[in-house]
Amino acid sequence: MLLGNAVNIVGAITNFTCVVESGTLASAARSLGVSAASVSQNIARLEEHLGVRLLARTTRQMALTEAGRVYYDKVRHIPRELDLAKQAVDKGLDLQEHLTIATLSSVGRHLLAPLLPAFGRRYPRLAIELVSANHRADHLREKIDVSIRIAAQLDDRLVARVIASRPFLICASPAYLKDAGTPTSPEELRSHACLVLRYATNGRFLPWEFVRDGVHFDAPVNPSMISDDIDMLAQMAVNGGGITRLADFVAQPLIERGLLVTLFDQLHQTAGQAMPEPMQIFACVTDHTSLTPKVRALIDYLKEALNQC
Repeated sequence: MLLGNAVNIVGAITNFTCVVESGTLASAARSLGVSAASVSQNIARLEEHLGVRLLARTTRQMALTEAGRVYYDKVRHIPRELDLAKQAVDKGLDLQEHLTIATLSSVGRHLLAPLLPAFGRRYPRLAIELVSANHRADHLREKIDVSIRIAAQLDDRLVARVIASRPFLICASPAYLKDAGTPTSPEELRSHACLVLRYATNGRFLPWEFVRDGVHFDAPVNPSMISDDIDMLAQMAVNGGGITRLADFVAQPLIERGLLVTLFDQLHQTAGQAMPEPMQIFACVTDHTSLTPKVRALIDYLKEALNQC
């Protein structure tokens, strides 16, 4: 009974820290693979156990109480320490199964394909299959263990957790900027040729999201060329087609070769300057029972590797 109570307390602490760091019950529930009601109940039990109110709840938001701030500072390391302990154990697993990973072709080509060989060497008897999935992949029908997705691909039927954040870069070729001029703010993009991505599953353009002084907004782009493949847009930009928005892992090699340059001085942010919103990368599974040892091992590896490269 004592062990069960201890496990329940640890689980409640994990729920509490996840809500604080995610900002809402709903986002914490998605990350944990449980319902928002379950998270709320676990936090209520933790508050009852401690005899204090940790979160002040209103109809629109939830904020830490003074006791909640003190408690969070003392326990926020616990979930991370548990993850590290689990990783240490998982590295000793002799995984011998088949692991199917689905992802966007560009993410697979530029991010996952270079990283998976090292993961394979860690688990040499694990057969790894990487599937290109620009469509709305069905985990059950296509026998996918885990999909690595961006925000535009998220599906309410799946449990998603953020594993990495990568910058978006607004880019153009030197030749285009010489001819058309260099915009100094996102609002000026409406008068430039913009190379935009049409998302394959719903036919919509992916918005160019920015943030300025804490305010989020979509830039007014003028689509002159359109593609459903980010590498095609990169090549259009290299050849003077216009301005495009690329993930850093696509743009950086072209920038280093002098084929593209970035706009809006993205390396030196100043007050009042608009910056592109980063790309959030998610690991998605059907439900929390799908977080098998092989899937957990992959997620832990990618969280570490993607945030270092």
